[in-house]
Amino acid sequence: MSSDPKQVAATIKSTAQQLGFAAVGISNTALSQDEQHLNEWLKLGRHGDMGYMANHGVKRSRPDELVPGTLRVVSVRMDYLPEQAAHMETVLEDSSLGYISRYALGRDYHKLMRRRLQQLADRIVDQVGPFGYRVFVDSAPVLEKALARNAGLGWIGKHTNLLNKRAGSWFFLGELFTDLPLPVDTPASNHCGSCSACIDICPTNAIVAPYQLDARRCIAYLTIEHHGDIPEPMRKPLGNRIYGCDDCQLVCPWNKFAQATVEPDFAPRHQLDGSKLTTLFAWDEAEFLQRTEGSAIRRIGHNRWLRNVAVALGNAVSSAKDDPSALRDALAHRSDDASPMVREHVRWALAQQPESNA
Repeated sequence: MSSDPKQVAATIKSTAQQLGFAAVGISNTALSQDEQHLNEWLKLGRHGDMGYMANHGVKRSRPDELVPGTLRVVSVRMDYLPEQAAHMETVLEDSSLGYISRYALGRDYHKLMRRRLQQLADRIVDQVGPFGYRVFVDSAPVLEKALARNAGLGWIGKHTNLLNKRAGSWFFLGELFTDLPLPVDTPASNHCGSCSACIDICPTNAIVAPYQLDARRCIAYLTIEHHGDIPEPMRKPLGNRIYGCDDCQLVCPWNKFAQATVEPDFAPRHQLDGSKLTTLFAWDEAEFLQRTEGSAIRRIGHNRWLRNVAVALGNAVSSAKDDPSALRDALAHRSDDASPMVREHVRWALAQQPESNA
């Protein structure tokens, strides 16, 4: 069994790529500047309903306190952009279709990546013997983007997503906290330059300044994390985005280098890459649960799904060039829904008028 840190690190990287990770890097646990940024963000209330972001004290920014004994963090990247998905701009431009963030079209990535990271840990055990570690995939208070930046996987862009010069931003991140004294990689440098494309395109102006995101205005937050009514001023900008938003990634120049995923589990399921809003709104709870089994979408539940689709249908009515009666009929079918939240958004949607009649 090898105990040379350099050899162990090299084996970790080669093994990670064999397991399907597109890139891997190693960092230490120092995140003091990121801790300050997080605290300022929380003080401004920009986390909205995501109270968990303020939980756990400083453990989120101090890996060695979250998992005592942690010396290094192995960060991994897995690409998720499906090559066979319907063209994103085409779906966004057709108000009768529902747009779902590309990361959620296939199976939920959490279990897949966690399983692969566990396999990576098992391989390390084979090489060095038992060691201390914990696997994380968006499942604990971890500043994954800052750790990945420090591990050389990319830089945090003005939209606050991680960017890589050769892979854009269409990827997931995962971590392996370890007590092994591995050599660390060089942090990535920033290459956003003077570009402001992501700031300019944001439908809700959620990127309030470079590298500063107000989650309360973000469509991903409003359609996924937010549990209550979507504020009325935010409904029109949602357009036909019913689960998440990819606009800031779509316009990023670095995404011309993005690689399509090779993971079959990330392929679109149930035509969710471009289904009719009326079809999606007709799903009862049983069908919603059946069609979102194993998907990240299921976590929002049937009522929030209907809430989001109702807003999109209202926006489709207001932008309709043809007779919107089919859209109105679909909405009217749920005007007496058991959920007060669904009824409120249906009411709003039915009140919308085609722009030509407004």
